[in-house]
Amino acid sequence: MKFKKTFTVFLTVLIMTLSLSGCSKSSTTNNSQTQTEKKQVKITVMNSKGEIQTQLEKMAKAFMNDNKDITVEVIPAPAGQSPFEKVSSLYSSGNAPTLSMLDPGDIVKFKDKAADLSSEKWINDSFDRSLDSAKVDGKVIGFPFAVEGYGFIYNKELLDKAYGGNFDASAVKTQKDLEEMFKKLEASGVGSIIVSPMDWSLGGHFLPLSYSTQSKSSDDVNKFIEDLKAGKVELAQNKQFKGLMATLDIMKKHNISKSSPLSGTYENGPEALATKKAAVWFMGNWAWPQIHELDAENNSYAFLPVPISNDAADYGNSEIPVGVTKYFILDKEQNSQEQQAAAKKFLEWIVYNQTGQDYLVNKANVIPAFKNITIESQDPLAKSIKKYMSKGKTLQFMVTLPSDHWSKNGASMQKFLDNKIDVNGLAKEIQEYWKNIK
Repeated sequence: MKFKKTFTVFLTVLIMTLSLSGCSKSSTTNNSQTQTEKKQVKITVMNSKGEIQTQLEKMAKAFMNDNKDITVEVIPAPAGQSPFEKVSSLYSSGNAPTLSMLDPGDIVKFKDKAADLSSEKWINDSFDRSLDSAKVDGKVIGFPFAVEGYGFIYNKELLDKAYGGNFDASAVKTQKDLEEMFKKLEASGVGSIIVSPMDWSLGGHFLPLSYSTQSKSSDDVNKFIEDLKAGKVELAQNKQFKGLMATLDIMKKHNISKSSPLSGTYENGPEALATKKAAVWFMGNWAWPQIHELDAENNSYAFLPVPISNDAADYGNSEIPVGVTKYFILDKEQNSQEQQAAAKKFLEWIVYNQTGQDYLVNKANVIPAFKNITIESQDPLAKSIKKYMSKGKTLQFMVTLPSDHWSKNGASMQKFLDNKIDVNGLAKEIQEYWKNIK
């Protein structure tokens, strides 16, 4: 009996021990799961380059494959809404993106909300001057995402045919040369140019050519803008402005959509090029993904400058605007330290990871702002921009204009495109805009 009791006690203790051990193991497992769950971090990326939304989403997926503990959601900025307006509304609702893609001129407006990126590895690998717009109060608060350029995109195959041989873009240096080119295209049975009526294109890219062509000196160009604000400039008498609008008159005359100049959309441009309805389109290298998707076998596209006079020697007649046009800022107010660290990891992955570089250069067709990225782009428009850069044939890309410049002045430009106002009326509206800038 004594043995039986002893054995019973032993068995009871053993069962309790095993039971406790099981609980302990279960508890440890639960704690481990909880810790794993805590490690999972979600970041949001607000994208204001709608034409690469799909590419950025795929880039995010590739990053997540390499970083299982991080989830990246790419949020598009609605068409027609400026990045500043979109990000401001998200801050107001308490849902600020971890990373926000902004125009250079808007960075300073978020300086108190943006994290200091001055100590990040990629700083030393950035191209000279690529961080200029991102420096505020002695700190770098912006990641230079894209170098871009724009002008007349042309289909060389169609121009070779129109000219009966090898078309030499460098020979088109004046307004007369441009109109002769349009006429040759039309004589060959091809529409010459499609003019897109979007306010951001007319007001944000075309009109600023009248500013950047004022001088080779950035200081002089900035002085011109200050004089506009002070009401010291008579645009209707300004050589560069008058010349640029005379060029737009030529474009209007040969526009394949001139019967309904404001009805077009962004998508009409690449479609017109791909279907050979037009050989020329005023746009930037950001349009390559759409062109390539519709005309995958043709890599003969390149850029032609927008001439503003009939004097081939005038500055601007042989140059195109090039500059960093988009920066990411990292929110430090509404995103946790873990989210900020994950976002920094994402940016570093773009710059230094081979997959990240490939997505940036070959999938999104972005010209990188980093010297260490040596991948040769297959994008002919990027190659064309690099040629202008290598020859020093570039204009200042007016990236720090007020955030509403393109929408307000774009509306005035649309009136001019639709012949609702003349050049004097246009000049008056633009001057009024600048006089009201505070």
